[in-house]
Amino acid sequence: MQQINPSQLVQWASAQAQRPVLLDVREGWELQTASASAPELDLVHMPMQTIPARLDELDRTRPIACLCHHGGRSMQVAHFLASHGYEVVNIAGGIHAWSAQVDPQIPVY
Repeated sequence: MQQINPSQLVQWASAQAQRPVLLDVREGWELQTASASAPELDLVHMPMQTIPARLDELDRTRPIACLCHHGGRSMQVAHFLASHGYEVVNIAGGIHAWSAQVDPQIPVY
């Protein structure tokens, strides 16, 4: 499974043929506490446990970058999506690393 750092996300997104999705797999309260955005990607929020039932909501033609708190849940989701034919990368370190590398105004929790 390919992993990228938050600081590499824009470069990765610009190299994709289709506009990528930033798939945030955290719980709703986590998204409200700390949220990331990148103008090069479309943010989609799907808590980890809902993904199997909502799999058809994700476009298989668009690359996906998975995000969670520290990278563990998103790595599990990335493996699951890859096994179902999606082009996917994991954002190493999650929103915590995003705050450290990209946007220090994102709260750390």
